[in-house]
Amino acid sequence: MSVTMLFITILVLALLGYLLGRANASGLKASGNALHSIPPYHGYYVALWCGLPALLLILVWQAAQGSVVDQLLIASLPGHLTDGVSPARISLMLGEIKNVAAGRVFGTPEQAIIEAAETYKTFQNTAGYALVVCGLSAAVAGIAFARARLSPEFRARNRVDGILRGLLILSSIIAILTTLGIILSLVIESLAFFARVPVFSFLFGMEWSPQMAMRSDQIAAEGAFGAVPVFWGTIFISAIAMFVALPVGLFSAIYLVEYADKRIRSAVKPLLEVLAGIPTIVYGFFAVLTVAPFIREFGMSMGLDVASNSALAAGGVMGIMLIPFISSFSDDAISAVPQSMRDGAYALGATKAETIRQVLLPAALPGIVGGVLLATSRAIGETMIVVMAAGLTATLTANPLEGVTTVTVQIVTLLIGDTEFDSPKTLAAFGLGLVLFISTLALNIVALQVVKRYRERYE
Repeated sequence: MSVTMLFITILVLALLGYLLGRANASGLKASGNALHSIPPYHGYYVALWCGLPALLLILVWQAAQGSVVDQLLIASLPGHLTDGVSPARISLMLGEIKNVAAGRVFGTPEQAIIEAAETYKTFQNTAGYALVVCGLSAAVAGIAFARARLSPEFRARNRVDGILRGLLILSSIIAILTTLGIILSLVIESLAFFARVPVFSFLFGMEWSPQMAMRSDQIAAEGAFGAVPVFWGTIFISAIAMFVALPVGLFSAIYLVEYADKRIRSAVKPLLEVLAGIPTIVYGFFAVLTVAPFIREFGMSMGLDVASNSALAAGGVMGIMLIPFISSFSDDAISAVPQSMRDGAYALGATKAETIRQVLLPAALPGIVGGVLLATSRAIGETMIVVMAAGLTATLTANPLEGVTTVTVQIVTLLIGDTEFDSPKTLAAFGLGLVLFISTLALNIVALQVVKRYRERYE
């Protein structure tokens, strides 16, 4: 039985436990007993005791099974394969054994490796069967334990609320620890990078060429890590994207709120929201195959020299992607303006356009600005569109027809292929990632504060 089927089976048992618990409580109530909690809470209690311990056991088992099986496999290997062998060599040997066990055979492996592959498959099968038995046993034991505790005076609602509260706290702790882990990984690796490259040279250097030589006598052995051209490319493409997204998103929101009737709004708004659900790699294909060639051919017809990966193509397509963000926030902000402000403007003789320009937009400005800032942080952190449509050369230019690179493009480029995390070239990706993280975090904080003030004003 696969892990997926085991999960489904435990969920079915949890549903069965719910029905049994509720039926048991209903029987107690029918016998004239006064229940502390309504029957569904008794069912929830049994279902939680059935599902949670079993699912937790499966997760822990899956996390530990790989290392335990590897240790057992190493202990079963012949002495001539493991005596005096370095950990790196043993790791390669384990990889070869697992490849042979999976049927990915390259060349003719020695007999000891083939036998070890059979042993590995035996260990895996045994562990799988043991997981199924232990998981189902834990689920059945949970049902039996929970049903034994049910009684008319049992506080099932309080217990269920306590369990759910604990799950919510656990989820919050996991989210916090994950965030801290991301920050620590960025900071630690960035400190290792800044120990080799001065912070001032990185933040204010004008030349970016992180290609490190393999030997000290090769050309460009020292590299150049001035990130100003990379930062400028990110800002430049983001500015082009906002130049496209801001007017289109804002004007579409004004039309949908103030001019469109209900039928048009119910049709157009979902279509506009679809843009937010399109994968960014699809936008990248659209930029590479449609927008970039069109801009280049149009520019060449006018005698202009247009790069194949121009900033205009990447920024324009990114702007299309950001339209739903700005439109949605602007729509909510304008809709939240009290109708009394509109009525007051009309009573003073203002036209609809004057009311929108002089009353609605100033009143909704905090919410609109919050949406713009969130869209800007989204543009700064965008990866797939700029990886496919932007250039790789870091250049300082204000010409949108030329190619520029961005922080995310450089991070992907630096970490592609075989990487060594002790070289400045690879560690530079973490330095760029730390700056990107701080920038987007600052924009998100500012945007949330603006939206918070807006909500406090009109709610």
